[in-house]
Amino acid sequence: MTDISVKVSSLSDESKIMDVIGLSFIADPVLRWMYPDLQQFVVYLPQLTKAYGGRAIDHGSAYYVDGYWGAALWLPPDIHSDDEAFAVLLDRSIGDQKNDAVATFQQTADFHPRGPHWFLAVIGVDPIHQHKGIGSALIKCGLVPCDRDHLPAYLEATNPKNIPLYERHGFELLGTIQLSGCPPLFPMLRRPR
Repeated sequence: MTDISVKVSSLSDESKIMDVIGLSFIADPVLRWMYPDLQQFVVYLPQLTKAYGGRAIDHGSAYYVDGYWGAALWLPPDIHSDDEAFAVLLDRSIGDQKNDAVATFQQTADFHPRGPHWFLAVIGVDPIHQHKGIGSALIKCGLVPCDRDHLPAYLEATNPKNIPLYERHGFELLGTIQLSGCPPLFPMLRRPR
Protein backbone atom coordinates (compact mmCIF):
# COMPACT_ATOMS: atom_id res chain seq x y z
CA MET A 1 0.00 0.00 0.00
CA THR A 2 1.78 3.13 -1.17
CA ASP A 3 -0.91 5.83 -1.11
CA ILE A 4 -2.38 6.06 2.40
CA SER A 5 -4.80 8.92 2.92
CA VAL A 6 -4.90 10.11 6.54
CA LYS A 7 -7.77 12.38 7.53
CA VAL A 8 -8.64 14.43 10.58
CA SER A 9 -11.74 13.03 12.21
CA SER A 10 -14.87 14.84 13.23
CA LEU A 11 -17.59 13.83 15.65
CA SER A 12 -19.42 12.05 12.81
CA ASP A 13 -16.43 9.66 12.48
CA GLU A 14 -16.37 8.69 16.16
CA SER A 15 -18.40 5.49 15.88
CA LYS A 16 -16.33 4.09 13.01
CA ILE A 17 -13.09 5.06 14.75
CA MET A 18 -14.16 3.28 17.93
CA ASP A 19 -15.12 0.22 15.87
CA VAL A 20 -11.73 -0.09 14.17
CA ILE A 21 -9.89 0.51 17.43
CA GLY A 22 -11.98 -2.16 19.13
CA LEU A 23 -11.24 -4.59 16.33
CA SER A 24 -7.53 -3.79 16.42
CA PHE A 25 -7.28 -4.63 20.13
CA ILE A 26 -9.08 -7.98 19.89
CA ALA A 27 -5.86 -9.86 20.77
CA ASP A 28 -4.18 -7.15 22.87
CA PRO A 29 -2.52 -8.72 25.93
CA VAL A 30 -3.47 -6.01 28.46
CA LEU A 31 -7.00 -5.31 27.30
CA ARG A 32 -7.94 -8.97 26.89
CA TRP A 33 -6.53 -9.64 30.36
CA MET A 34 -8.82 -6.88 31.63
CA TYR A 35 -11.77 -8.18 29.59
CA PRO A 36 -11.30 -11.92 28.99
CA ASP A 37 -15.00 -12.29 28.23
CA LEU A 38 -15.55 -11.27 24.59
CA GLN A 39 -18.98 -9.77 25.30
CA GLN A 40 -17.53 -7.52 28.01
CA PHE A 41 -14.67 -6.54 25.72
CA VAL A 42 -17.07 -5.56 22.91
CA VAL A 43 -19.29 -3.57 25.27
CA TYR A 44 -16.64 -1.77 27.30
CA LEU A 45 -13.69 -1.16 24.99
CA PRO A 46 -15.35 1.70 23.04
CA GLN A 47 -16.23 3.40 26.33
CA LEU A 48 -12.73 2.85 27.68
CA THR A 49 -11.21 4.20 24.46
CA LYS A 50 -13.42 7.27 24.54
CA ALA A 51 -12.48 8.03 28.16
CA TYR A 52 -8.78 7.49 27.50
CA GLY A 53 -8.35 9.27 24.18
CA GLY A 54 -11.70 10.53 22.93
CA ARG A 55 -10.94 14.17 23.65
CA ALA A 56 -8.63 14.06 20.62
CA ILE A 57 -11.73 14.15 18.42
CA ASP A 58 -12.85 17.42 20.03
CA HIS A 59 -9.41 18.97 19.50
CA GLY A 60 -8.81 18.02 15.86
CA SER A 61 -6.05 15.55 16.74
CA ALA A 62 -7.79 12.27 15.98
CA TYR A 63 -6.82 10.75 12.66
CA TYR A 64 -8.11 7.89 10.58
CA VAL A 65 -7.11 6.24 7.36
CA ASP A 66 -9.48 6.44 4.44
CA GLY A 67 -11.76 3.43 4.70
CA TYR A 68 -11.47 3.44 8.52
CA TRP A 69 -8.78 0.76 8.40
CA GLY A 70 -6.92 2.44 11.25
CA ALA A 71 -7.17 5.35 13.65
CA ALA A 72 -5.05 7.25 16.17
CA LEU A 73 -6.13 9.45 19.06
CA TRP A 74 -3.47 12.04 19.88
CA LEU A 75 -4.09 14.25 22.92
CA PRO A 76 -2.53 17.70 22.52
CA PRO A 77 -0.52 19.40 25.27
CA ASP A 78 -2.64 20.22 28.32
CA ILE A 79 -5.52 17.99 27.14
CA HIS A 80 -5.79 14.89 29.25
CA SER A 81 -7.70 11.64 29.35
CA ASP A 82 -11.01 11.79 31.18
CA ASP A 83 -9.51 10.17 34.28
CA GLU A 84 -12.75 10.30 36.25
CA ALA A 85 -14.78 8.53 33.56
CA PHE A 86 -11.92 6.05 33.05
CA ALA A 87 -11.77 5.20 36.77
CA VAL A 88 -15.56 4.82 37.04
CA LEU A 89 -15.58 2.58 34.00
CA LEU A 90 -12.79 0.38 35.37
CA ASP A 91 -14.59 0.15 38.70
CA ARG A 92 -17.85 -1.07 37.18
CA SER A 93 -16.58 -3.17 34.30
CA ILE A 94 -13.61 -5.20 35.50
CA GLY A 95 -13.87 -8.21 37.75
CA ASP A 96 -11.10 -9.80 39.78
CA GLN A 97 -8.35 -7.95 37.92
CA LYS A 98 -9.66 -4.50 38.91
CA ASN A 99 -7.15 -3.68 41.65
CA ASP A 100 -4.15 -4.73 39.56
CA ALA A 101 -5.48 -2.88 36.49
CA VAL A 102 -6.07 0.34 38.44
CA ALA A 103 -2.65 0.13 40.11
CA THR A 104 -0.99 -0.51 36.74
CA PHE A 105 -2.59 2.53 35.13
CA GLN A 106 -1.74 4.64 38.17
CA GLN A 107 1.93 3.76 37.69
CA THR A 108 1.86 5.22 34.18
CA ALA A 109 1.71 8.68 35.79
CA ASP A 110 5.32 8.19 36.90
CA PHE A 111 6.43 8.05 33.26
CA HIS A 112 4.31 10.81 31.68
CA PRO A 113 6.42 13.85 30.80
CA ARG A 114 5.87 16.69 33.27
CA GLY A 115 5.90 19.51 30.73
CA PRO A 116 3.85 20.06 27.58
CA HIS A 117 3.78 17.02 25.31
CA TRP A 118 1.61 15.14 22.85
CA PHE A 119 0.13 11.86 24.06
CA LEU A 120 -0.63 9.09 21.60
CA ALA A 121 -3.41 7.70 23.79
CA VAL A 122 -4.68 5.05 21.37
CA ILE A 123 -3.70 3.76 17.93
CA GLY A 124 -5.13 0.77 16.16
CA VAL A 125 -5.26 -0.86 12.75
CA ASP A 126 -7.77 -3.45 11.54
CA PRO A 127 -5.89 -6.79 11.78
CA ILE A 128 -6.46 -7.63 8.11
CA HIS A 129 -4.84 -4.33 7.13
CA GLN A 130 -1.84 -4.49 9.44
CA HIS A 131 1.72 -4.47 8.06
CA LYS A 132 0.71 -2.19 5.18
CA GLY A 133 2.08 1.09 6.56
CA ILE A 134 -1.18 2.35 8.08
CA GLY A 135 0.17 2.55 11.64
CA SER A 136 3.26 4.38 10.40
CA ALA A 137 1.12 6.86 8.44
CA LEU A 138 -0.98 7.59 11.53
CA ILE A 139 2.11 8.04 13.70
CA LYS A 140 3.83 10.31 11.16
CA CYS A 141 0.73 12.50 10.93
CA GLY A 142 0.62 12.92 14.71
CA LEU A 143 4.33 13.69 14.94
CA VAL A 144 4.08 16.71 12.63
CA PRO A 145 2.85 19.10 15.36
CA CYS A 146 5.30 17.57 17.85
CA ASP A 147 8.26 18.52 15.69
CA ARG A 148 6.74 21.79 14.52
CA ASP A 149 6.24 22.95 18.12
CA HIS A 150 9.38 21.17 19.37
CA LEU A 151 7.46 19.02 21.89
CA PRO A 152 7.97 15.42 22.95
CA ALA A 153 5.48 12.64 22.23
CA TYR A 154 4.56 9.95 24.73
CA LEU A 155 2.70 6.63 24.50
CA GLU A 156 2.09 3.45 26.47
CA ALA A 157 2.42 0.29 24.39
CA THR A 158 0.16 -2.51 25.59
CA ASN A 159 1.59 -5.06 23.17
CA PRO A 160 5.35 -5.76 23.02
CA LYS A 161 4.99 -6.65 19.32
CA ASN A 162 4.36 -2.96 18.58
CA ILE A 163 7.51 -1.64 20.24
CA PRO A 164 9.66 -1.94 17.07
CA LEU A 165 7.09 0.14 15.13
CA TYR A 166 7.29 2.91 17.70
CA GLU A 167 11.07 2.72 17.84
CA ARG A 168 11.25 3.18 14.06
CA HIS A 169 9.52 6.52 14.62
CA GLY A 170 11.95 7.63 17.30
CA PHE A 171 10.20 6.50 20.48
CA GLU A 172 12.45 5.16 23.23
CA LEU A 173 11.43 2.66 25.88
CA LEU A 174 11.34 4.27 29.34
CA GLY A 175 10.71 1.13 31.36
CA THR A 176 8.21 -1.62 32.00
CA ILE A 177 5.14 -1.49 34.21
CA GLN A 178 3.84 -4.81 35.47
CA LEU A 179 1.89 -5.76 38.55
CA SER A 180 0.80 -9.22 39.63
CA GLY A 181 -0.90 -11.02 36.75
CA CYS A 182 -1.30 -8.00 34.49
CA PRO A 183 0.65 -8.18 31.23
CA PRO A 184 3.30 -5.45 31.01
CA LEU A 185 2.79 -1.92 29.72
CA PHE A 186 5.68 -0.16 28.03
CA PRO A 187 5.89 3.64 28.40
CA MET A 188 7.77 5.26 25.51
CA LEU A 189 8.95 8.78 24.75
CA ARG A 190 10.00 10.49 21.54
CA ARG A 191 11.96 13.70 21.71
CA PRO A 192 11.16 16.32 19.08
CA ARG A 193 13.21 16.54 15.92
